[in-house]
Amino acid sequence: MATPGNVPPSLKADVWQHFGFKNCEDSEEPDKSKAVCKMCKMEVKHCGNTTNLRNHLTRHHPDILLAKTADTKQRSLEKAFAVKFESTSPRAQKITQSVATFICKDIRPYSVVENDGFQNLINTLEPRYVLPSRKHLSEVVIPNMYEKVKHDVTASLTSAERVAITCDSWTSRATGNYLTITSHHIDQEWRLVSHVLQTRTTEASHTAANLSEIMFKAIEEWELTNKNPVIVTDNAANMVRAVEITGWLHIGCFAHTLNLASQAGLKVPAVAQLLGRVRRIASFFHRSTIANRKLKEKQKILNLPAHKLVTDGVTRWNSTLEMLERFLEQQPAISAALLSPEVRRSDSNLCSLTEADITDGEDIVKALKPLKAATLVMSEEKSPTLSIIAPLHAQLLEKMISVSHDSSLIKDLKTAVYDNLKYVALKDKLYIASALDPRFKALPFLSKETCNNTFSQLVLEAAGLENVDTAISDGDTSEETVPDISLGGVDEVDYAPPIKRSKDSALIFLLGPAYSTKTTAPQKTPTQKAKEEVNRYRGVEPVALSEDPLIWWRDHEREYPLLALQAKQYLSIPGTSVPSEREFSTAGDIVTAQRSCLTPQHVDQLLFLQKNLTSDSNYLLKYVLVNIFKWFGLELVRLKLSRKLENCSSNRYKIVV
Repeated sequence: MATPGNVPPSLKADVWQHFGFKNCEDSEEPDKSKAVCKMCKMEVKHCGNTTNLRNHLTRHHPDILLAKTADTKQRSLEKAFAVKFESTSPRAQKITQSVATFICKDIRPYSVVENDGFQNLINTLEPRYVLPSRKHLSEVVIPNMYEKVKHDVTASLTSAERVAITCDSWTSRATGNYLTITSHHIDQEWRLVSHVLQTRTTEASHTAANLSEIMFKAIEEWELTNKNPVIVTDNAANMVRAVEITGWLHIGCFAHTLNLASQAGLKVPAVAQLLGRVRRIASFFHRSTIANRKLKEKQKILNLPAHKLVTDGVTRWNSTLEMLERFLEQQPAISAALLSPEVRRSDSNLCSLTEADITDGEDIVKALKPLKAATLVMSEEKSPTLSIIAPLHAQLLEKMISVSHDSSLIKDLKTAVYDNLKYVALKDKLYIASALDPRFKALPFLSKETCNNTFSQLVLEAAGLENVDTAISDGDTSEETVPDISLGGVDEVDYAPPIKRSKDSALIFLLGPAYSTKTTAPQKTPTQKAKEEVNRYRGVEPVALSEDPLIWWRDHEREYPLLALQAKQYLSIPGTSVPSEREFSTAGDIVTAQRSCLTPQHVDQLLFLQKNLTSDSNYLLKYVLVNIFKWFGLELVRLKLSRKLENCSSNRYKIVV
């Protein structure tokens, strides 16, 4: 048998511990055509790999192969993933930011990181990641995120022409009193941008002086003093007086006016009595399992929608209307269920409504539907609402005038609503706002004289504007000629030839002053410019009610530069304080019974981040475009991302070499 020799150092596979080569007969070089097993001295053909050698060990020496496999040097996947990320590693920091975003946007408690299910989820997705503690999240991660987002919000507000703020107070489940302030402005792309600025605890009484102090501090903290701020609140006396103390323009919440007028109509004795009977029946079906089961059976038999009955809330008048609408929808099933013996045994005194009651209920729903629709329109947050108040108010007053075929109940209801539907403050401002809305600019709800006076006032305000962008007002004719680059790519660049400047000839030098044919046009005054612009604007047909006025102004900004500035001043103001009131429901999800120990600072940060922490879908595209410009040695002059950017619209990007 051959005696195996040494193995060349280049062969490092573990199988060579059990094999070697014999030397050639005529030299000291190893014969690599055959390998020799060190245990049985058998020669095995070697073809440049270790397949034959391993097969030999498997057949003749399996015990050695098994021992080697058990003691392998290669780490298993479990052992490889046992090495945890450092907390400072980019991957760990990115996951931590995602966890913090999840907590803020989905309104989860800090303690979610201690829940077994969440820990198991994170461990499954990334075993190498170590979840931060609840204390680290609340004291380090969330505050750092808050400061970063606050910087972005401040930058957004800095570019605004005007900022309107809304504020309202609320009470948490832990009986803590807070005041939430939101901001609203129109950005350079004519998008209505809203932010939650802050939520401050109000330990002192809600006097006008205390509330005005909070408003002052908020506007100073966010550097909004030079933004001509407008404050929108409800019509409570302390709020109205607080804004008067600040000296800024105050807009009363029109939704609050609608609520007071509707509540007055629902308090008419005959209406309140009918609603009381409906409320009693709806409450009975909510608390009785037998009645509820019978109602479902009757709904199925009568082929009615399987809807539950609605009970109203004290603070929401439209919930009362919804309760009545649902009752009328399910009235056949309700009557049938109340007549069943099982239900009669539960409450024998409960009776359904009469035919006259049903008729009155239908009339009440019909009379109040315009108010419900108006409330929904005014609650919109992504489109202007101040310009809607004047035409909407005029229409509602017309709807609340009694007609001959109205019943006495409906006449009393309409009279009560009409008397309380008063919104007389700042009528001139409301009319101008409507005039600047291309949907309502014809002002058909006003007399011809009032309409002309409104546009005359608009001319005066437009003429008084200062620091108008000359590049917009003058058409930007002196601007350096630059090519356009669309989203299609660099291939679409169309470079314009340089402007040729004519040289003065000797003849022009000598006789130019005497024979010049140039006539200098008289300079127009700001009032003349504004009047011409307003006349051209009035000559255009109003757009459809379904159109977005901000998109219209974005497309016509250069045609009406002075009015465009005015439109940004007025259309950025919300007509209601609904945005701040809408945060109450979010705050209720944050300050729950299980989280009643949250500090005011944490409440402020969580509410702020829940509203303002958004992923910028255009950020990646902007980043790529900027870097493309850099790669081609180009300097970015103006970059506009429109609302239709994701659809690759016709917006263009100006660049210069």
